[in-house]
Amino acid sequence: MEDLKMKNFDKYEKAYFMPPECTYDWVKKDSITEPPIWCSVDLRDGNQALIEPMSLEEKLEFFEMLVKIGFKEIEVGFPAASETEYDFMRALIDRNMIPDDVTVQVLTQAREHIIRKTFEAVKGAPHAVIHLYNSTSVAQREQVFKKSKEEILQIAVDGAKLLKTLADETEGNFSFQYSPESFPGTEVDYAVDVCNAVLDVWKPDAANKAIINIPTTVENAMPHVFATQVEYINKHLKYRDGVILCLHPHNDRGCGVSDAELGILAGAERIEGTLFGNGERTGNVDIITLAMNMFSHGIDPGLDFSNMTKIRETYERLTRMHVDPRQPYAGDLVFTAFSGSHQDAIAKGMACLKDKEHNKWTVPYLPIDPMDVGRTYDADVIRINSQSGKGGVNYILKQNFGISLPEKMREEVGYAVKHVSDEEHKELSPQWVYDIFEDHYVNHTPYFCISECSFAQVDGIMAEATINCGDKSAVVDANGNGRLDAVSNAIKQYFGISYELSVYEEHALSHGSSSKAVAYVGITCNGKSYWGAGMDEDIIKASIHALTVAVNKLPQIQSDEKCLDERLVAMMNYMQTNYQTVTLEGMAQQFHLSTPYISKYIKEKSGKTFGEQVIAIRMKRAKTLLKNGNMTVENISHAVGYQNVENFSRQFKKNFQMTPVQYRNQNRVS
Repeated sequence: MEDLKMKNFDKYEKAYFMPPECTYDWVKKDSITEPPIWCSVDLRDGNQALIEPMSLEEKLEFFEMLVKIGFKEIEVGFPAASETEYDFMRALIDRNMIPDDVTVQVLTQAREHIIRKTFEAVKGAPHAVIHLYNSTSVAQREQVFKKSKEEILQIAVDGAKLLKTLADETEGNFSFQYSPESFPGTEVDYAVDVCNAVLDVWKPDAANKAIINIPTTVENAMPHVFATQVEYINKHLKYRDGVILCLHPHNDRGCGVSDAELGILAGAERIEGTLFGNGERTGNVDIITLAMNMFSHGIDPGLDFSNMTKIRETYERLTRMHVDPRQPYAGDLVFTAFSGSHQDAIAKGMACLKDKEHNKWTVPYLPIDPMDVGRTYDADVIRINSQSGKGGVNYILKQNFGISLPEKMREEVGYAVKHVSDEEHKELSPQWVYDIFEDHYVNHTPYFCISECSFAQVDGIMAEATINCGDKSAVVDANGNGRLDAVSNAIKQYFGISYELSVYEEHALSHGSSSKAVAYVGITCNGKSYWGAGMDEDIIKASIHALTVAVNKLPQIQSDEKCLDERLVAMMNYMQTNYQTVTLEGMAQQFHLSTPYISKYIKEKSGKTFGEQVIAIRMKRAKTLLKNGNMTVENISHAVGYQNVENFSRQFKKNFQMTPVQYRNQNRVS
């Protein structure tokens, strides 16, 4: 079998240098306690990496955005490199666009004509940092410049001297920064020597500080190595009280953020980076990620990313770059949970947060509150696709539409929504989720509906329900413990079915200015649950509708023989009204039929004998009276048509496997 391993790895080796001594004091720190000085290099390092660099007006707009975010130091360009860069620097000065508390920074190589051109560009600046650099790495010294260590050091010193001279001769307020460019390939002690030689020229102090900037020009070491290098530099720079130690990480190994964070622990006080990590090759360190990491630890980063969406939109428009959906803190999907278990945990965490007395953020799967960066829970956090679960669906319905599903109903609704997403192979919008809920649980009455219903107080509640089934309509009378129970009994009676009312919940519709109420009904038939929901300003109407939707889902309702004929409905209504005294003979007389015929008719059409129907009606009435009143068992037996209380008690126990007294004790409504 062909060897598939990647070849040519052996032509590479570690290209970094460890410092002469490693102290590892930085390892003892577990967090950053205060933010560094931030310097945006978007308009220089970021802009030069763009396929299509920004125009003058675009750069001016970007500058204004950086100021609004809170950057006090902004590297605006390499003015000697092009007319656009030069004009931009002049525009900032001539248009008086640099706030009093903001310092601009310009880059220059350690070459005389470039330095002189740079000072022409910054003439009149209220405060500008002149950033001097030359390359110091072994590879650059040997391959590019073909110069010795001493010669490379002298280039830096000569540049530093010229900066000092021209600063004295030029109108404006200037300070200095030096970078040993290509530091990752430079001997650490040699880099320190070069930096100290530059500092010997400038002689900074606490009142007039200089910046020493350590770049990972091409990142080549693990973050802990870089931190150890930074710590050595921090401890061996001259004029330490007069020096700001700065880092300029790139992201070639994908470790730019780690380099910066560990570098701060090692003594760095200033960070240069870009928004969203734009920059050469894999980019600069992402200042947004760094700042928000601190924010998530309870540290004020000193930068305002509370409107991340606006910042991102402006950035994408001006740079023509695209922010990845998984970009930390800023991407479209970084706060999004599609997984059902994650959604459930987030929803529960949010609910728990509301109940807590303290205000510390502890919601699972969300490192920060999305609202702190201008995102929303309903649009950004819980989004629905085929991987979502009941918790997420319930959250969407509650947050967007005021629908708070009963706990036992959530799983079924979740599966209904997931099924649609799976079939469509799409993410579902909140409105689409609601439409699915409405179609399945609010508007689903394909087989029958109840158009009218009235109630009377007769041995509990007597309902008179108009049931419309296909092209038939019938008025059905039934008794119950309450209004919904009475309507339920009317439905059971009409269709000749049996089920249990297992769940009933209601709440005001907490969405917009609606005055509607929402009712949820769950019924159980043959061990399976069926659900319906109703919405109306009248909670009784909402409840009846919810029950109707639930019953419409029963397989028995969906059969061809689902409706009672008009004659049987009339007979059942007569028995409901006259259950105390009704006889077969009286029924025959009432309906002008023979006794044998009406007996056979009731049995064939309803599945129960006349006697069984009467007993069922009497037992339901008895249960109602036992639950809701203080009548004695004897008086109840008489009220439901039994002259002998023993006969009544025996029949009751036969039907419900308990005595009337036991039933009352278990079910009394207080």
